[in-house]
Amino acid sequence: MRHRIFIAINLPENIKKKLADYQSKWPDLPARWTRQENLHITLAFLGDTTDEELLEVLETTKEAAEKHEPFFINLKKITYGPPNGSPRMVWAEGEKSEELAKLSAELNIEQGKGYTPHITLARLKTWELKQMETEERPEINEDINFNFEVASIEIMESELKRGGPSYTILESCPLKEV
Repeated sequence: MRHRIFIAINLPENIKKKLADYQSKWPDLPARWTRQENLHITLAFLGDTTDEELLEVLETTKEAAEKHEPFFINLKKITYGPPNGSPRMVWAEGEKSEELAKLSAELNIEQGKGYTPHITLARLKTWELKQMETEERPEINEDINFNFEVASIEIMESELKRGGPSYTILESCPLKEV
């Protein structure tokens, strides 16, 4: 059996709700909006994984989580992403955090030090966006200030379905008890 696996930080319901409320702000934007229940921060996308590899991922993720204390993430703005090149997404960007960088390094994630946490709110339909005059494109540059505590990281499975991806938490790995 193969699985599409990623490691993520899931968001508290109130933060998901606040972020989802922004979707109605840009009705003319050609985009596929992320369903509220699917909003998360991806730490690592592992992609196709066998059962054996999955067991290894569960083990190493659990070990990594136990070495780190809970920490806060502060989401600062909603903007087009990625920052360089033509926009492909709308995302909520967080502040870089030392704890997050250490956790990423522990999970052997390349991003490591320069990792800026972000949440994909929408995937742009780039072809349609290119058809729009530049001045017709909505300006997306919202300052937000959403803080939440990260007390666990999750190993998630993504199943691609007709209505968009469906995510299942396979294992929740609590961070170190303080």
